[in-house]
Amino acid sequence: MDKKEIYADGIGQIHFAGGMVRYDFVTLQPEEDGKAPTPQANLRIVMPPQGFLAAYNSMQQLIDKLLEAGVLQKNEAPAAKASKK
Repeated sequence: MDKKEIYADGIGQIHFAGGMVRYDFVTLQPEEDGKAPTPQANLRIVMPPQGFLAAYNSMQQLIDKLLEAGVLQKNEAPAAKASKK
């Protein structure tokens, strides 16, 4: 079976419409020299709420593993930083 790989720089928007969760993935498109690239929608994934919840749980498990491995670091919430001063 051939697998298709799709690249995205991020998710531009997640919304709920028609009983489904919709992810709009974006890629960054270059602009004139010196200007920041602009996100351009290139793919939409639509899934039922249960699929969204399962995907969220899978992502959270991966985040926890990346934190444990030191690949990611937790950011403190701005309110927590202010209260520690």
